[in-house]
Amino acid sequence: MKIRNSASKDIDEIFRLYGLATEFQKITFPENTWPTFEQHLVETEIQEQRQFKIVIDNQIACVWAITFTDPQIWEERNKDPSIYIHRIATNPDFRGRYFVTEIVKWARGYAKSNQKKFIRMDTCGNNQKLIKHYSKCGFDFLGIVRLQNSDKLPIHYNDADVCLFEIKLDQE
Repeated sequence: MKIRNSASKDIDEIFRLYGLATEFQKITFPENTWPTFEQHLVETEIQEQRQFKIVIDNQIACVWAITFTDPQIWEERNKDPSIYIHRIATNPDFRGRYFVTEIVKWARGYAKSNQKKFIRMDTCGNNQKLIKHYSKCGFDFLGIVRLQNSDKLPIHYNDADVCLFEIKLDQE
């Protein structure tokens, strides 16, 4: 298993995984599913080296993106030096391998090397299975909030309740 930056050649596979994730969401938590994301969003993340992948046997097993700011979701807390993880999508051929745990391990090192004090993530809706899963992976569940201003966020955030998760990195 290797974690690498995604490349432009990965875009078709990234969108295939997003589509498969959305179909899985429709089955497991139909109250809130991902919209179709715009290609320029992923192209920008790749260009800025903020889109990542787990590769196993030359196959993309999982993808995710990060950002260093997320003001519409995290509001005042956005001032804290953090990385924000978004859009984890797992190749169905690799489900059940606890990639979120691997992403957390990677994110701890990545955050520390970039002088960040928090790893944060959110998910829309009151999805108890995801809350339990992310908590088992090391995140503290901070609660559910109603977003005040989601106009610049993807459509699935409109009028949504959002679960907030955080890992506070030790001060070493």
